[in-house]
Amino acid sequence: MFSPILALHIPDGFLSVPVSLIGWALTIGIIFLALRQTRDQLGERQIPLMGVLAAFIFAAQMINFPVAGGTSGHLLGGVLASILLGPWAAVLVMTSVVAVQALLFQDGGLLVLGFNIFNMGILNAFIGYAVYSAAQRVLGSSRISLIVGAAVGAWLGVQLAALATALQLAISGTSPLNIALPAMVGVHALIGVGEALITVGALLFIRQTRPDLLGEPARSATRGTALVAAGLVIALAVTLISPLADPNPDGLERVAEDQGFIETAQSAPYEILPDYTVPFISDQALTTIAAGVIGVLIVAGISFAVARVNRRASEST
Repeated sequence: MFSPILALHIPDGFLSVPVSLIGWALTIGIIFLALRQTRDQLGERQIPLMGVLAAFIFAAQMINFPVAGGTSGHLLGGVLASILLGPWAAVLVMTSVVAVQALLFQDGGLLVLGFNIFNMGILNAFIGYAVYSAAQRVLGSSRISLIVGAAVGAWLGVQLAALATALQLAISGTSPLNIALPAMVGVHALIGVGEALITVGALLFIRQTRPDLLGEPARSATRGTALVAAGLVIALAVTLISPLADPNPDGLERVAEDQGFIETAQSAPYEILPDYTVPFISDQALTTIAAGVIGVLIVAGISFAVARVNRRASEST
C-alpha cells in the first residue's frame, strides 16, 4: 500500500518505465550542474543553512493542512529554499529531502524518483526564484516585494509542478491530458495558497530575526552554530505536531482516486520506516514523531555533508 502522505510524490506504477527513465536522466544532469554551480557559491553561512532548511522542509512536509473537498496539502518548500540559498543550492536541498522520503519512508516510488525530484525540487525552486527576483527588481528590496514575490512564486511553483505531473501521467498513458491537467491544476491551485502563506510567513519571520539571510543588514551578530541549533530545534518541534496532520488524501492521491487510476500504484519493494512509522513503536502518535525526528536528522546531515564535500572539492581544485 502506498503512503497517504503523497502530495506530488508519484508512486511507482503511475508513470511508464520510459518516462521514468527520462526523469532520472534529466534530474541527474541537473543535479550534476547544481554541484558544479554551487562549488564556488557555498560559504560558511550557506553550508549550515542547507542542513537547517532541509530539516525544516522535511518536517513541514509531514504537516498536511486541509483544503476544500476532503483534500489536504502541505508545503513543498523549494521556493523557500531557493530564495534563501539560490536555485542551484535549493536543488541539492530538495534532492536530499525527496530522496530520503522515498528511500527511507517509502513516500514516492523509486523508479519515478527522478521526476519526483524534478517536479517538487527543480521546477518548484527555479520558477519561484525567478518570480521572486523579478519582484525584487520591480519593487526593490522591501517587505512588500518579499511578500509579493514569495507568494506568487510559491503559488506558481506548485502549479508548475502539478502541470508537469499531469503531462507525465498523460504521456505514460495513465490518465488523458484533458482529464489529468484540469484535475491536477484545480486541486493544487488551493494547495498553492497554503504553500504561499507558509513560505511568506517563514520569510517574514527570518526577515525579522535573521535579515542577513535575505541579504539585508544584520541587527546583531549570530554564530553559525547558533543558527544550526535554533533551526534544528524548530524542525524537531514541528515533528511534535505531525500526528495532528490532516488525514484526508493529498492532491495527487485525490486526483488518482477520483479519476480511477489509484490501483495502478505499486508497493515499494522493501520497507524501512513505511508511512513515517517506526516498526517497534505501536503508539500512532509516538511512532510518527519518532520517524519525523529520524528523518529530520538524516536529511540535515546529508545536506550539510553534501555542501561541505562540495566546498572542499572547490578548494582543492
